[in-house]
Amino acid sequence: MAEDPAIAGASKSGQAADPGRDHWRATTRAKALSRSPERQPSFLTSSGIEIQDLYTPADTSAVDEDADLGRPGEYPYTRGVQPTMYRGRLWTMRQYAGFSTAEDTNRRFRFLLEQGQTGLSVAFDLPTQMGYDSDAPQAEGEVGRVGVPISSLADMEVLLDGLPLGTVSTSMTINASAAVVLALYVATAEKQGVARSQISGTTQNDILKEYIARGTYIFPPRPSMRLVTDIFEFCSRELPRWNTISISGYHMREAGATAAQELAFTLADGIAYVEAALSRGLDIDDFADRLSFFFASWSELFEEVAKFRAARRMWARIIKDRFHATSARSMACRFHVQTAGSSLTAQSIDNNVVRTTVQALAAVLGGAQSLHTNSRDEALALPTAEAARLALRTQQILAYECGVTETPDPLGGSYYVESLTDALEAAANEYLAEIEALGGTLAAIETGFQQRHIQESSYQVQRAVEAGSKVVVGVNKFRDEESITPSLQRIDPEGERRQVERVRRVRAERDPAVWAASLRRLDDCARGDQNLLPAMIEAVQAYATVGEICDRLRDVWGEHRELITV
Repeated sequence: MAEDPAIAGASKSGQAADPGRDHWRATTRAKALSRSPERQPSFLTSSGIEIQDLYTPADTSAVDEDADLGRPGEYPYTRGVQPTMYRGRLWTMRQYAGFSTAEDTNRRFRFLLEQGQTGLSVAFDLPTQMGYDSDAPQAEGEVGRVGVPISSLADMEVLLDGLPLGTVSTSMTINASAAVVLALYVATAEKQGVARSQISGTTQNDILKEYIARGTYIFPPRPSMRLVTDIFEFCSRELPRWNTISISGYHMREAGATAAQELAFTLADGIAYVEAALSRGLDIDDFADRLSFFFASWSELFEEVAKFRAARRMWARIIKDRFHATSARSMACRFHVQTAGSSLTAQSIDNNVVRTTVQALAAVLGGAQSLHTNSRDEALALPTAEAARLALRTQQILAYECGVTETPDPLGGSYYVESLTDALEAAANEYLAEIEALGGTLAAIETGFQQRHIQESSYQVQRAVEAGSKVVVGVNKFRDEESITPSLQRIDPEGERRQVERVRRVRAERDPAVWAASLRRLDDCARGDQNLLPAMIEAVQAYATVGEICDRLRDVWGEHRELITV
């Protein structure tokens, strides 16, 4: 009998020997193949990992339960960061929101909290992200378009009016101007009577991925890293419940990274932030437990679950073995997940509900600490209130109706999932070794290493979609004959005018002497080596604007310009 190709390929894939499986391949499987061949010559994950025809105990025989898996809440946290996981507390349900004006976004937050959302998640408009006020020439036409405009303490007070900041945590997707926005949040909470010790939430504060995949940077990398570590240092002293960074693989994945690349490049950024904090003189156990991560969840369910499990194990080993942390909390990789925005299609948008459900299920099975589910209409516009509510209901159905929360790490021990976890870890470690050989994350970014790999992966996926070898239901296969455009969220065209008027009113009404003194202090701190957060809080309390503060820092540090190579 001729050798079965599957058997011949087994050793090449590194699959462990298993006589029983070999016999099955030579008999039962061979007979089935003689009648009906498989749909394609090979099956691969998004990261190019070959999926075998059968997984057995032989594939997990090398797994050391104590060293590789542990138990939930114990090193290396492969099976989860809490001992009881969702049996004790469900993940935080965050629906990302921000649009038009602070008033409109405040109403959306109130609506979502009434619907059962358990945490706030703020999207800021592009001018705010780039450190421009709403009346800046660069902001014209972009105010409130993809997030809420925040130019001063007056805006932040409106945004957070009536919201329980002492009990609800707030995640803020802000990076280049993260320190200024955190200062605004602290000042607003204190005006509400909420002590710094009670303020809880997360600033994304991940500038490195902006240089890699997203582009909303302001300053050059090294002063930007100073701002990141200023937040680490300030929060370790003043905001004990605040997560100082959300190290984000999400945007790299959205730009085209594979699961293995997302895992590697995110953890590489994490290593760079830890090194920067240590060089500041911080102790690893004083800040590592406030680091969090932000991953994407795509529709390839088992690879995504394996990715989340591998992330926890890899980070625990990095923090323990490389940085010599002693606190168990320092080694725990806690993360937020958002379903894959770039997987949503403008065609047949009801299909997006199914995609998001599968992606959310992967996040839950993978042990996420918080989750945002995208809305069905986001390929067309910012979500309507009704679409956002349906996305939230998706999480609630998973939480309360599906039985997936009843035991920690329910897919742990699966021959397939454990094999995928190991394979993803190995693939990610290969990328990490290359980054180390280049001199670390900053050096790799400067050479374009991560950017090139992401661009190539994105290109290959797009080619596969266009060729039809990668099926996107409703786009290149199973198209609907009728196309229905739903009601979309519309941005009030008068919102920008009202926002600009408020910025100008703030400038006219503030105390000019107090304002000027606060900006002089900020300038002095930027030129020296003092932590900038206290000066920023003083400046925003004097109603200095986001643009004014960032302009002072531009004067001191300059602006980053991407190097274009031909």
